[in-house]
Amino acid sequence: MNQFQIEGSRTYYLKINRMEDFHIQATNELGNRIPPEIWKPYLYFLDKESFYGLTARIDGLDLLLTPAEFVRLFQQVPHHYVSFLGQRAEDEAWLKLAGKVADSLNDPDLWNHVSVDGEDILFDSAYGDPEIQAFLTDTIQHQLRQKGLTPAQLPFIQHFVQHAGWHGLPAAEDYVLAAQLSEPDTDAFWSFKVVLRSKRGTVYWSPSKRRADQPIENVLPEKWKAHSQEIRQQQTLLLSLCPSVENYDESRLFHAEWTDAQVLEFLRNDAEILQAFGIEVSIPSWLKAVQESKVRVRANIHSPVKKASVVGLDQIVRFDWQFSLNGHELSMQDFQQLVAENKEFIRIGNEWVRVDSNLLMQLRKMIEEADDAEWTIKDMLFQNVPEIMINEEAEEDDDPLVEFHLNKSLRLLLDKLLDKRDLPETPIPPNLLTELRPYQKTGFDYLVFMRQEGFGLCLADDMGLGKTVQLIAYLLHVHGKNPEQPSLIICPTSVLGNWQKELERFAPDLKVVTHYGSTRPKEGEFLHFLNDEKPDVVLSTYGIASSDAVEIQAVHWTSITLDEAQNIKNMYTKQSRTIRKFKGDHHIALTGTPIENRLSELWSIFDFINKGYLYRIKQFQENFMIPIERDDSEEHKEKLRKRIQPFLLRRTKKDPDLQLNLPEKLEQLEYCPLTPEQAALYEGLVQDTVQKMETLTGFEKKGLVLKMLSKLKQLCNHPALYLKEPYSSAEEILPRSQKLERIVTLAGEIAERGEQCLIFTQYIGMGHLLQQAINELYGHEVPFLTGSMPKNQRDSLVASFQAGEFPIFILSLKAGGTGLNLTAATHVLHADRWWNPAVENQATDRAYRIGQTQFVHVHKFVTIGTIEEKIDSLLTQKQSMSEQFIQSSQWMTELSDHELKELFSYNL
Repeated sequence: MNQFQIEGSRTYYLKINRMEDFHIQATNELGNRIPPEIWKPYLYFLDKESFYGLTARIDGLDLLLTPAEFVRLFQQVPHHYVSFLGQRAEDEAWLKLAGKVADSLNDPDLWNHVSVDGEDILFDSAYGDPEIQAFLTDTIQHQLRQKGLTPAQLPFIQHFVQHAGWHGLPAAEDYVLAAQLSEPDTDAFWSFKVVLRSKRGTVYWSPSKRRADQPIENVLPEKWKAHSQEIRQQQTLLLSLCPSVENYDESRLFHAEWTDAQVLEFLRNDAEILQAFGIEVSIPSWLKAVQESKVRVRANIHSPVKKASVVGLDQIVRFDWQFSLNGHELSMQDFQQLVAENKEFIRIGNEWVRVDSNLLMQLRKMIEEADDAEWTIKDMLFQNVPEIMINEEAEEDDDPLVEFHLNKSLRLLLDKLLDKRDLPETPIPPNLLTELRPYQKTGFDYLVFMRQEGFGLCLADDMGLGKTVQLIAYLLHVHGKNPEQPSLIICPTSVLGNWQKELERFAPDLKVVTHYGSTRPKEGEFLHFLNDEKPDVVLSTYGIASSDAVEIQAVHWTSITLDEAQNIKNMYTKQSRTIRKFKGDHHIALTGTPIENRLSELWSIFDFINKGYLYRIKQFQENFMIPIERDDSEEHKEKLRKRIQPFLLRRTKKDPDLQLNLPEKLEQLEYCPLTPEQAALYEGLVQDTVQKMETLTGFEKKGLVLKMLSKLKQLCNHPALYLKEPYSSAEEILPRSQKLERIVTLAGEIAERGEQCLIFTQYIGMGHLLQQAINELYGHEVPFLTGSMPKNQRDSLVASFQAGEFPIFILSLKAGGTGLNLTAATHVLHADRWWNPAVENQATDRAYRIGQTQFVHVHKFVTIGTIEEKIDSLLTQKQSMSEQFIQSSQWMTELSDHELKELFSYNL
């Protein structure tokens, strides 16, 4: 009897298929397939790490598990009346293997047999068979990813994991061991120590300098003396995670004096590893933000012509330069001295800051160039400004390095160029630490005006036009009047960090808190927390807002903003219904795609911003959805446009009035034929599925159509994806798919020309094929950003790509389609077509957005004669409707049998 079988219990028989992940299906005693939603709770009922199954991934009738999840779940104590058995011998073998791997992971001797070669984790031949080694490799890699670490860092953590496991230092009774870095006092050296604090306290303790070199047991306070041996052992574990620390005396509490270079090395490597294992790292508060410290340059721009009645674009201007460092004003002489000293850390007033000496040199060069050249207004506003002056980082940094302030005559000229709307002008909050673009000022004026008039609104600017900064300016204006309640921003988890950073940089005067994570205050504690902290802005996510609905509904917010508001597009989901009930003085929706597929999505957003304005859903269906989606009525389209126009501000990158000066983008279809192998598989799959469709009901047919669509698209990419075959070699896999071969070749050519590209795909397997083939043929390590990647690793990869550290970046279409700025790319490759043009365009907009100064070439790969080519023509139709905020509901599952046969058929 398998260990997961309990006598007299309900039994589920598992079919286990191993691909990149494990795909698991279950049947009951009668052989009927059971949806994962029914049996999943029994598998996860003790699994805290997944929040008891809340983060589980389901694909149709398959439960998807990573190797680490598979081991974790099938080594736990089984449910008291539900058993899991394998359907086949190979399934039973997988379950037994999970137990063996679990035993190995818990074996301290394991780490004596592990080594790392580059990014590869290796085991010596003395430890386990190859199958267990492969399984262990996958599991360890997953554990590293979960902590935001890489295999290259494994040697630094092996000793710790061997003796303490993956969860951090063993919990102590009455103390917490931590690492403390302190800034220089009177000399040039930093202090790094291992310190202690009481569990209930916040003050760190360390021995005085006079006693610092005495043994641990001699210097500890009485309350901790009994734990001296335990503290010594925990210190050894803690320091084992610090590659910077070598050859220390284990008998005393560690302390050392470090130079600037040693501190930077610690911050770049050791601190990340310590924090990954939950160890407290205390560093000066200014040092946490020191990487953001920059010299700011303000250029007051004047016309030397004092009595001219007209100021023209060709007028030569002069600059009055002003400098500041972390808010401290510097003279030109101070600035020049700062450049000359070339120091890493300097003290300004009572605070320390870190400066980038290379950046200072660039600034000095720019200032000299501006003073020597005879710049006109036209030069300044448009193309001839040096790159550093227009600050390519602005979209990601949103805190301009160089600010330009025009005098009155130049400002009047600029106003004429911008053609503003007739909205009441609202002064920009003086504590907004950036300049709003003119159209953003229009958006800000619009937000304030609509609040004053008591109307909600949807700010529906294209991706990348700066909806965030317009809202932050609005929040500064509103909270400058000291309202009693905070404002709430609800956003996807993936952009929570972006909101935090941009609020810090644009509006440090706003007090911002996040309502997120397992330690967030709940129930009555939430109101107490708001009363005590008195924040201006509360940041939360859609998932948390839905699960903590009672707490959030108990507050009448000053304003409620939904970022990426399309997340409530499905009016029937619990999340959408819950969030639409939240109450605030002003409701705002931010989205670049107010409609992705159906008009009901627009209704859902308007039901949040102005409840009842678009009637009840039944009346909206009768008045608009049916005549527009069924009958394509132009009269009703125009009627709806006029109705929503006052409450929806939409600007696109193609709008010439915005004067974005964006480069053009070229969208090009790259047609690829199927190989004979693909064609034979394609026709076989179509014939088999069309026969099945004739025997199915409407609901069953829809499910089969969607499943077949996914299979066909995978087959168009590569037969190995459809057949679920493992990677062999580039020499073997490339001839089997001309599309894969073309993408790999094109990406390699782009990289060899010194350019950068993004590759988007919907399929994890396709991403890995591309990764491996490009690496094998061109030697490039190609990162792959997926939805399961931890936020800190994701942010690090984005920053590295923007810095030009690698030329090719593969992204899952959904994971990489929103919330990222990747303007370093000059090429965007869509490996497979998404049936929703809005989603595909969002992905392209990662590169084609403000901050992009280069031509962007978009390559969309289509296999000839297949569903991809037919979808492309339908996408063109859908795109034209999307631009009108209208999209037809007649799509894949709504087509007739004849239309489906025509769509799926393979036509050479």
